[in-house]
Amino acid sequence: MPAPDRHHPVRIALSALCLLLVTSLPGLALACEKTVRWANDPPYDMRSEDGKIHGATADLLREVLKRMGCEAIFVELPWARGLRNLEKGTLDILPGALVTPEREAFAYFSQPINRSPNVLFVNRTVAKRFAFESLAHLSHSPFRLGIQIGVVYSSEYAALLKQTDFQKRTVAITERRSGWQMIKAGRLDGMIADEVTGLLELQQLGLAADVVRSPLVVSEEPSTAAFSRKSTDPQFVSRFNQTLAEVIDDGTYVRLVQPHMPCPVSAAALGCLQAAGGLADQALPAASEPSSSTLRSANTIISSLPDAGSADQP
Repeated sequence: MPAPDRHHPVRIALSALCLLLVTSLPGLALACEKTVRWANDPPYDMRSEDGKIHGATADLLREVLKRMGCEAIFVELPWARGLRNLEKGTLDILPGALVTPEREAFAYFSQPINRSPNVLFVNRTVAKRFAFESLAHLSHSPFRLGIQIGVVYSSEYAALLKQTDFQKRTVAITERRSGWQMIKAGRLDGMIADEVTGLLELQQLGLAADVVRSPLVVSEEPSTAAFSRKSTDPQFVSRFNQTLAEVIDDGTYVRLVQPHMPCPVSAAALGCLQAAGGLADQALPAASEPSSSTLRSANTIISSLPDAGSADQP
């Protein structure tokens, strides 16, 4: 009896058809996974009791990527290390970033995902003494400004940081919460922070009477999501922008962001409806404490490194 012909055209056609069906079935094709930087930064990123990462930014990024057929893998990293990993291509997405010429060399940027002013917080006892009209005025004063490593608070700040007089007025800190304590203790005079994050943290730490929001708004530039040029391409960023627009237009943006914010949220404003400074007079809900356990789950990678602060929230 002759051996069967392995190359019979019908067999080849059937094999090709089976391969096509298998690779097209949901869940069997190669998965799209994107690593996303996060750090404890209420109300934007925080860990819930079940270990899952939530928050206004985390939930938004998860939804946009899900609609694109991708899974968000949240990686806890200090801000400065997140930037380095983005440059190296070992991190795909860093939300909350401001666009700078230096970063454009290694990152693509999305359309704005959030608008919240970066403002100057000061020790209450020196608030009247240091009534600055602009950030540049710090250069010719004895003011001691705490700055988080790698964070760009505004375009003006980035330019001032290159000037010797301004540099002398700065003190580098690795963790924002320790910065608040240094202000209370008189070791720093002030620090720049996202308005909502700052007010929430000060209330949670019991420092709202000691550290106050000054009238100086450092920046109202919108923040974006930065994408590594080494691990993503412009087409992916374009799809992200299109999907983000859909999430904003169909009401999902407000639905996801509102539960985390201590203010009425508007899709048109990409954040709080109130003008800068209005939140300072409100009794804000305390931000939830993060779990101290280093959980590792299917959608979360936990680093043991300390948090270097928030993203460049404008």
